Amino acid sequence: MNAIEVKDLSKTFKVKQKQKGFKGSLKSIFKPKYKDKKAVNKINFTVEKGEILAFIGPNGAGKSTTIKMLTGILFPTSGEVSVIGINPQKNRKELSYKIGTVFGQKEQLWIHLTPYDNFKFFGAIYDIPEQVVEKRIEEYKSIFELDEFINTPVRGLSLGQRMICEIVASLIHEPEILFLDEPTIGLDPVVKEKIRVFIKRLNKEKKTTIFLTSHDVGDIEKLCKRVIIVNDGTIVLDDSMENLKYHYLNKKIVEAKMNTKINLDDVEGITILKDKDYNLKLEVDLTKKTISDAIKLLDPDKIIDINISNTPLETIISSIYKGSKKWKNTYM
Repeated sequence: MNAIEVKDLSKTFKVKQKQKGFKGSLKSIFKPKYKDKKAVNKINFTVEKGEILAFIGPNGAGKSTTIKMLTGILFPTSGEVSVIGINPQKNRKELSYKIGTVFGQKEQLWIHLTPYDNFKFFGAIYDIPEQVVEKRIEEYKSIFELDEFINTPVRGLSLGQRMICEIVASLIHEPEILFLDEPTIGLDPVVKEKIRVFIKRLNKEKKTTIFLTSHDVGDIEKLCKRVIIVNDGTIVLDDSMENLKYHYLNKKIVEAKMNTKINLDDVEGITILKDKDYNLKLEVDLTKKTISDAIKLLDPDKIIDINISNTPLETIISSIYKGSKKWKNTYM
């Protein structure tokens, strides 16, 4: 049995229309007009038990709406959903004992309580024996090094500390599926890496299915073997991370500040995106050139500062979306 099965899933919202002018404003109040907006449009996919799936797309693509339907928060307009064999709309309470959710931009912890008290509270909600809760708290305290702040009220924690505690709280009842919506948003690289390592460990040791949405290419690249990309409420790509890496994650952006003005020309595998005063921005195609090649081209002795980053995920998604038909015909 699959962990998640989605068939022809759709969600339509009624959106109030603005009417122009003073009279139009009055009509908007007393006789409002609405139009239908499809947030999710007949999507189909399955997720295997124990899989780590990236479900990604630009803002407004339908990611969060889909998660809310999978977890029973929203009812679909049409279509079918099964999560661990449970219909989220008909049996949301039963499902809640088998899933965990973390929304990076929405708190579930009580901010006036300490993390420890929150964990105990969530344990009580899920009817877990006290000694079992204590054992799990000790386990997670060790993994995440919580000793320093486990007895500090949540309102006094840093963003990274709070996010770690959000994840721990969602795992107290040991769910079969963990839904993560932007779990590393705004976090520093050290905390991001700690969370990624733990997610991989959780998946490997407890076979927890992970359903991940993120704008961070690092999250997707380091955690997932499969990616579903959505745009405008539809799936434009469902493929392996290996294929996505080969065709779209093979470029790096190199930004350098120089101590003198240098003149460069495009060479095969290295494209100049910006050349202004002492600042340069290059795109390096890793299938043709290495980062070392780019640095040699700049002349290391003249570099004051340098930053190397991935191509923004939005750019990758836009590229895939524009060429989605060609991609599907060629690689799927």
